[in-house]
Amino acid sequence: MTAIITGHTRLAGLLGNPTRHSISPEMHTTAFEKTGIDAVYLSFDIKENEVADAISAIRTLSFIGANVTMPYKMAVIPHLDQLTPAAKLIGAVNTIVPKNGKLEGHNTDGIGFMRSLADLEVDPIGKQLTILGAGGASTAIIAQAALDGVKTIHVFNRKDHFYDQIHEKLAKIAQATGCDIALYDLAGPQQQLADSLAASCLLVNATRVGMAPALAEMALPEETLLHPDLAVYDVIYEPRQTHLLKVASERGLKTANGLGMLLYQGAAAFEAWTGKEMPLAAVRPLLNN
Repeated sequence: MTAIITGHTRLAGLLGNPTRHSISPEMHTTAFEKTGIDAVYLSFDIKENEVADAISAIRTLSFIGANVTMPYKMAVIPHLDQLTPAAKLIGAVNTIVPKNGKLEGHNTDGIGFMRSLADLEVDPIGKQLTILGAGGASTAIIAQAALDGVKTIHVFNRKDHFYDQIHEKLAKIAQATGCDIALYDLAGPQQQLADSLAASCLLVNATRVGMAPALAEMALPEETLLHPDLAVYDVIYEPRQTHLLKVASERGLKTANGLGMLLYQGAAAFEAWTGKEMPLAAVRPLLNN
C-alpha cells in the first residue's frame, strides 16, 4: 500500500468477530487509493455488548461506510435508521451507508451474487433456480434474485428445527416480490430434486458441504442429473474447487465459486459509500492471493 494518511483521511471498517482473516481491508483500501478517495479500511473485532457503541462510533467518527459480518448482521438492525428493500426482506445487513445524516442498512450479498452471474454467462431473469441450503447467504441470494425478476426458486434444505421459520421467511419474500418460491426437504424424494434441476438454468450450493472437513462430499447425490444446460455455482471459495464443482466441470457444465460473489458484494458496498465504481481490475487479483 502507498496510501498516505492525512488530516482529511476518513475511515471505513468491518464489524464482526472474528474479522482479522478478512480480505475486505485490502480490497477497499486498494479501491480508495485507485479512485483517489482519501480513506482507509480497517477490521474491528467487537463483542456482542459493543454493537450499539460500534454503530454509534460510525456516526461520531464520520465513517465513510462500514461492513458487518457474522455474528452481527441482524444485531445491528435496531441501531440503524432505515433499511433498503432487500435488507428488509432478508432481515440482515452487511453494509452500512451514512446517508443524509442517517445510517442506512444494505445487504449487498445478493447483489454480489447476481452481478457475478454475468461472468458465468448465465442470465436467470424469468427462469428457475435451484438452491441448496437456506441460511444467511441463501436468503440473501433468494431475496435479490426474486427482486431482480427470477421467476421460480426451488429451495432444498434439511428438515431441522428451523424449517418452519424458513418456510415463513420464504413465503414473505414470495409475497413481496411475486416470485414463485417453494421449499423442499433436501433429504426427501430424490425425484423432487431431479425435477427441479431439469427445469432450472442454475444450481446454487449455499450449504457448507464441500468445506473442510467435508471436502470430498456434495450436498446432493452424485448420480443426480446435472443436465448440459445447467450451470453450477458454489458460494464456497475455500477450497476454490469443491467436489461439486469438480463433478460438474468434468461433465462439461459452467461452474463458479464464491469469489465472484465476494468481489461484487464489496463493489456494491464501495459504490454505495462513494458513488464511484470499484476498480475491479485492481481489486480482482487480490482475491487470488
